[in-house]
Amino acid sequence: MNQPNLATELCGIALKNPVIAASGTCAYGIEMDGLLDWNDVGGIVVKGLSREPMPGNPPPRLWETRSGMMNSIGLQNIGVRSFVSVKLPQLSNIPVAVFANVFGYAIEDYCEVVRVLEDAPGLAGYELNVSCPNTRHGGIFFSSDPALLADLVGSVARLSKRPIIVKLSPNVASVKPLAQAAEDAGASAVSLVNTFIALAIDARTRKPRIGAGFGGLSGPGIKPIALRMVYEAAQSVRIPVIGLGGIASGEDAAEFLIAGATAVEVGTASFFDPSAVARVARELRQFLKQQRIADVTDLVGTIDMGESKK
Repeated sequence: MNQPNLATELCGIALKNPVIAASGTCAYGIEMDGLLDWNDVGGIVVKGLSREPMPGNPPPRLWETRSGMMNSIGLQNIGVRSFVSVKLPQLSNIPVAVFANVFGYAIEDYCEVVRVLEDAPGLAGYELNVSCPNTRHGGIFFSSDPALLADLVGSVARLSKRPIIVKLSPNVASVKPLAQAAEDAGASAVSLVNTFIALAIDARTRKPRIGAGFGGLSGPGIKPIALRMVYEAAQSVRIPVIGLGGIASGEDAAEFLIAGATAVEVGTASFFDPSAVARVARELRQFLKQQRIADVTDLVGTIDMGESKK
């Protein structure tokens, strides 16, 4: 058969393929030049951006687990204005869709970052990291309160001319009401999952392995849980779902598409293989060819749960 078609569309944005570099794993994109073949990459979500520069958490910030990785970078970044003036112009040379990851500790923070980005060219859309505590509401996490999440998404949606992806946390009792709240408030898509809150201990020193204490667990160990949550989200909303969590191969990516994801993000795999995003896309094409599937969109939502759905 001919080479399968990997081209797809996400929130009205044309992608060469459905494989995107996850936020925080390929820096601001330009740092990966020479390491990634951009011709094989569908898109990139840049490192999270805040109103002002942030220094991040104390080291150590990373810890390799038996089946993944823990991190507590602390959202270190150069701030949205420096990103627009220094990094974004260089991204115009990278032939992929670029999404800006946005975060804050109050709705006003998110809105200010988006206001700055709205005036800048070269962005396809925004991904809102809602796994931050709202300091104006006593530290309640946006990602765990549907009403608070709706307020945030609605406020950003009123400002934005670009698609808004809401990155949901897995650290909730049920992801469905959060996904539905994001959709109802104006989100163009949801992405999940973010990292699981975790703790690693050095038994000899009796201290945490991570400088900040807790960290976010990612990598292959979380994939089955991530797949379940992506399936649940896809069953509960009409907007596209972007799946992530332990994707390290083309077949991993295919599993998320089958579960209902329109696109996928590759994160932790890039730490042990900087070319992982492009490699996963090439492997996905090979998987489609082996399975005699002509178009990648033919995979989306094709899971057969059989009697288990009842």
